[in-house]
Amino acid sequence: MPPGPRGDQPPPARPLPQMIGKVMIGKSFSGCVRYVVQKEGARVLEAEGIRTDSVSAMVADFRLQRQLNPELGKAVGHIALSWSIHDREKLSPQVMAERAREYLEKMGIKDTQYLVVEHRDREHPHLHIVYNRMDYHGKTIPDKLQRHRNARVCREMTERHGYYLAPGKAQVNRQYLTGADKTKYALHDAISSALGKATSWQELEALLQQKGISLHYKYKGGTEQVQGISFRQGEISFKGSAISRNFSYKGISKQLERNRQQEALSTPGTKLQPRHQASLAPVPEKISITDDFFPRRHSNLIPTQGQPEEPLTTGHFRKKKRRKKKRRHL
Repeated sequence: MPPGPRGDQPPPARPLPQMIGKVMIGKSFSGCVRYVVQKEGARVLEAEGIRTDSVSAMVADFRLQRQLNPELGKAVGHIALSWSIHDREKLSPQVMAERAREYLEKMGIKDTQYLVVEHRDREHPHLHIVYNRMDYHGKTIPDKLQRHRNARVCREMTERHGYYLAPGKAQVNRQYLTGADKTKYALHDAISSALGKATSWQELEALLQQKGISLHYKYKGGTEQVQGISFRQGEISFKGSAISRNFSYKGISKQLERNRQQEALSTPGTKLQPRHQASLAPVPEKISITDDFFPRRHSNLIPTQGQPEEPLTTGHFRKKKRRKKKRRHL
């Protein structure tokens, strides 16, 4: 097979675990359009607001609308959508065009020019979308949080249309992931590893910090009750439940408790204690009885140190009664 337009050899097929989107922005419509359209086997599926009779016409139309705001440096939006090879039979050119429109709508990319092109240089189905970040009304289409929205939209479309979804993250080939998807799976692997060693939230935090991952707790308004947890690496953050159902705050708490119990059972002589036991005051093993322990009026019942204990007899009580009677007659 001849080399690609950049002189590099075609990479091997990518066994994707699900529908994946890669979001990019750039400065040059000319470079992006030429790469997308002039790829060997490329096929234009749909276009909005631009002519498609030639590459030069496409670039000219994109540039013309860009002039609504010449100050916008990165006006080129570029998205690559890919599906698993298991979805090939479900993705005709017409269906791929429909999915591209659906994706753009869910991403909030509307009222602007776009170009949809199918590529066939990989084993798995995929297409490229080039759009103008300057819309028809002269407003800039924001790119803030696009990577997070992209991951959510791809997941929603995968579930809605019944596309292939790998049964477990352990089967995903990490080397082919990019962007937020790559970070998400890296977080999954790091949390799984740390959770296999930690017995408390403090230990879990320390283990993850060694890998550049921080934990953030979500509290119920005005209280110290934890409602959820998220994990951050670099500029990307995910809720625990979005990484894995087992990584919710409740799920991790249960796993830490199981780890603690397992560690206690494997340590000879260790007894399991309730988690709140540490907050209780220690109970003394033996109470030493002294004169101060009882009220003074009963101190005559406690034998003094060094003297044998004298058994009590009925005479003690009779003497007390006689003394009381005498006092009454005084």
